Amino acid sequence: MLNKYARAFFTRVLTPFAALLIRLGVSPDAVTLVGTGGVVAGALVFYPLGEFFWGTVVITLFVFSDLVDGNMARQLGRSSRWGAFLDSTLDRVADSAIFGGLALWYAGRGDSLLLCAMAIFCLASGQVVSYTKARGEAIGLPVNVNGLVERAERLVITLVACGLSGLHAFGVPGVEILLPIALWVVGIGSAVTLGQRVVTVRRESAEADAMAQGGTGA
Repeated sequence: MLNKYARAFFTRVLTPFAALLIRLGVSPDAVTLVGTGGVVAGALVFYPLGEFFWGTVVITLFVFSDLVDGNMARQLGRSSRWGAFLDSTLDRVADSAIFGGLALWYAGRGDSLLLCAMAIFCLASGQVVSYTKARGEAIGLPVNVNGLVERAERLVITLVACGLSGLHAFGVPGVEILLPIALWVVGIGSAVTLGQRVVTVRRESAEADAMAQGGTGA
């Protein structure tokens, strides 16, 4: 849902920066690797300590590399299977670090095994949601469904809630409840999205099998 509009907007905004990196001789793969490293460091250093505001600031700065590297590849005319594979793989690493960092917080000083479990569920369900689409496409199906909560929604909801919850350290009252709410929203939304994709793949596979059998019979 957010992918279509947010990506288009930020791609336009970040195009000049991508062009600058190209002139400086930076490769798209290097941007991908640095961006992922920054997200992982921000999540696993700040979040387990409960530093949600500064952790979110660091992560947000590096998250945009996901748009910059693709923009650079298009400007260079170097879009490749390897680049797409690397980008998709490291996206999963970054997502795991974010929810892993939150799980570590709740398993430790955050003192909530329920929310720790919810963060782990968000991590796992997000991975499976991505896998269902990739696997469906790998067996030749279009998987024509976006779903309620895709990666963009998971990141926006979680990072906004983390950042706002971090304002509690600056004396803003009541905001710490936002992160638990966000985890439940992301977890339930991911489960719904998984169901949507499974149902879609089942329908598309049945249609493809029927067409194949019809063609064989003819």
